[in-house]
Amino acid sequence: MVYESFSADETKALGEKIAQSAKEGSVFCLSGDLGVGKTVFTKGFAAGLDVDEYITSPTFTIVNEYEGRLKFYHFDVYRITDPDELFDIGFEEYIYGNGVCLIEWAEIVKEDIPDGAIWITIEKDLEKGLDYRRITVEGGTL
Repeated sequence: MVYESFSADETKALGEKIAQSAKEGSVFCLSGDLGVGKTVFTKGFAAGLDVDEYITSPTFTIVNEYEGRLKFYHFDVYRITDPDELFDIGFEEYIYGNGVCLIEWAEIVKEDIPDGAIWITIEKDLEKGLDYRRITVEGGTL
């Protein structure tokens, strides 16, 4: 499925809509260049899970945990250089657990992503405007 967003608010709203259909054990993989709106999407996603906390990118901690209608685990694996780093933080317990995982830069650890994950790619198209984003959702079931 391909969505078009013409503002940060629309990107955030799409994240919220997608998260509303998330179930325990769902894994969402988020890809896109720097500055495309992954964190904006994630803030909406957290709102869709009824998370009330302020959402920040876990760039240096790898994972942030939040409480909502389901546990929400927000990963940023941009700085992962060794797959063992993931397993040192208990990655398997998170992705095979009872919460919902959203993994930014998931393509870096693609071999560790379970089958059935939902892949979300955010892309710019400057010909359509500075705020335009094409958001492609593939795999899994919503």
